[in-house]
Amino acid sequence: MTITVLRTADAWWVKTTGGATKIDTAAATTGALLADRAAIEAAMDGARAQPVAVDSLALVSPVTRPCRVIAQMTNFASHVKDAGMDPATVPLTFFRKASASITGPFDDIVKPAHVKLLDYEVEIGLVIGRGVPVGTTISDTNLADFVAGLVVSNDVSARDIQLPQTQFYEAKSYPTFTPVGPELVLLSADELKRYGDLRLRLSVNGRERQNALVDGDMLYRPLQALQSLTQFQELAPGDLILTGTPAGTALSAPPKPVQLIGNLLPPALKWKMFFTRQAGNPDYLQDGDVVEATVATDDGAVDLGTQRTAVRFA
Repeated sequence: MTITVLRTADAWWVKTTGGATKIDTAAATTGALLADRAAIEAAMDGARAQPVAVDSLALVSPVTRPCRVIAQMTNFASHVKDAGMDPATVPLTFFRKASASITGPFDDIVKPAHVKLLDYEVEIGLVIGRGVPVGTTISDTNLADFVAGLVVSNDVSARDIQLPQTQFYEAKSYPTFTPVGPELVLLSADELKRYGDLRLRLSVNGRERQNALVDGDMLYRPLQALQSLTQFQELAPGDLILTGTPAGTALSAPPKPVQLIGNLLPPALKWKMFFTRQAGNPDYLQDGDVVEATVATDDGAVDLGTQRTAVRFA
């Protein structure tokens, strides 16, 4: 059975059938909490504790900062096609986000005044449970030793910053651009094997925008991602790895004829035409929009909870 961890500003909790039970721990970070497994299990037992209603808790991100936030690029075939590319030609690649962008599952997403095109990307976040030195051998048999659990994440993106720069760091690192949670779901090795059964959903103002199953759509699974990362990057407990988003974002590739014409234009003119066209796209996030994101198996056996955030223009 999965273990669901919750966090408030001053405490850690486990979700039980009776509500939420406080974990008796001095851990101040996600990494430290994961090392205190005995305290988590004691709270699960709950023999001497009085649970409280989960709805009464002001939940914050279960992933604490600072930490490493590493994201996989174009990792769903549907998203790759929507971007006008061939999934068979897309390599396994990564980019970094500032961990200062991490925010809570019910906090506002705040658009900076200079950003014009604000987009969303529901993603599954892997939370690292133990140190992973460069050169570590990772296989199917020990993957669960390194991936402690999963979270719902939203890789919020300023497209008008991202695309002309041809790098993602600034466009995806503004404060509030990585809502995380509400739950950190700790998985056993057998439960982690159900990763392919997870379905990602995102809606804006109640209208579904993204809905995809990992199986048949995700190009590079967590095992491949960690095997690649550990060739050059060490990881620490509490680090967060975002694993990509399916089709349905506001941004999509223009029609092929438009792309061909754009490629013949000077870069400044090409981007001016592109953003003029994008400005008329109503799917970009607007002030007051409410974004809901969920990740779960269809049978509910693994459920990472529902994230609900409002968009606010600075």
